[in-house]
Amino acid sequence: MPEKRIIMDKMEDSRSPLLEFYRSGEGYLALEKALKMQPDEIINEVKESKLRGRGGAGFPVGMKWTFIKRELPGPKYLICNADEGEPGTFKDREILLKKPHMMIEGMIIAAYAMGLDAGYIYVRGEFAEPCGKVDYAIEEAYAAGYLGNNILGSGFSFDLYTYLGAGAYICGEESALLNSLEGKQGMPRLKPPFPAQYGLYGRPTTVNNVESFAAVPPIIINGGKWYADIGTPKSGGTKMFSISGHVARPGVYEIPMGTPWKEFFYDIAGGVKDKKRLKAVIPGGSSTAVLTADEIENMTMDYESCIACGSMLGSGAVIVLDETTDMVKVLHRILKFYANESCGQCTPCREGCDWFFDIINRIYYGQGRMEDLDMFETLGKNISPTTICAFGESFVTPTLSFIRKFRNEFTGYIEKRRAE
Repeated sequence: MPEKRIIMDKMEDSRSPLLEFYRSGEGYLALEKALKMQPDEIINEVKESKLRGRGGAGFPVGMKWTFIKRELPGPKYLICNADEGEPGTFKDREILLKKPHMMIEGMIIAAYAMGLDAGYIYVRGEFAEPCGKVDYAIEEAYAAGYLGNNILGSGFSFDLYTYLGAGAYICGEESALLNSLEGKQGMPRLKPPFPAQYGLYGRPTTVNNVESFAAVPPIIINGGKWYADIGTPKSGGTKMFSISGHVARPGVYEIPMGTPWKEFFYDIAGGVKDKKRLKAVIPGGSSTAVLTADEIENMTMDYESCIACGSMLGSGAVIVLDETTDMVKVLHRILKFYANESCGQCTPCREGCDWFFDIINRIYYGQGRMEDLDMFETLGKNISPTTICAFGESFVTPTLSFIRKFRNEFTGYIEKRRAE
């Protein structure tokens, strides 16, 4: 099965970020169509499309859009989460750099459907160049009458701004992102209340991912059923996947939901680099459970299949590990990252991150004990369910999966280093 480029169509053209080039195709025709529809009609099309959030959680986008009550007085906000801080993920960056208008058009349509007044694109702190491309696209959209007051004579007004974060991983969590936008420390909020009731500046707010918004214009142009028919019964459309590591053709690919893993990996991405054997795959970014080569063999690229295999599709960040990979070293690197990224709000998370890294550090440098492996299990059971957000689970889940599936490598480190 080949790629099916909907969002990524014509991305290879150097003119793709520009309004003139975007409009040479179907650019902003979806917005013109949407402004003649009733807001509920738009939401129903998105529901029918079976579009699920492309940021990691996979929550149905159309359902999320029903949580805000349009009739509520006062300002209401739309947020695009362009933080993309998950190690292994780099597909949203491609949209920001090469198709910013597609994301912007999707945001305007979403704002009209939900009756929202203003929007913010929260961009990862290291993404200075992508943010610049988006800023220029916003200027073009204002000049063309797609943003601002009385858009295309419809009576609907919407303003859009970018905000460059400071490079904190935790700000990918939507409530921490909202705090950061307000100028506060990026710490997750207790929920409930959820952003749809109490979001930015205490007002109703909807947060979606870059790719989620970019999928909206083709859905409006072609209909929700068209999009749903491309994917699986529960996950419509295409999804962009970033694939890296020991793979012959690393990069970003757009494929229909439900594409068999074998077809994606071997036919599209070229299989394992240098003709080595596949050892393991992290299918959804560093916070998801690792899968062995046997476990992923019959998986399809969709949410349900990945869960059935024991992991999560997450943001679609596929990290390939070949037969030469030292799994202890990989976990050491993952836990070093998370030990530096806790916001420090929750005691189990703040202390647990350091404990996990101290243990793996001890094992990696030859001071490990066999009981350390059981300590990971004990600590993990007490961390995952006791934190405000999913950060605790983000470092517990990969750790336990590495220990359970490649225990012999960890015990080997302990035994070998002691023997030396």
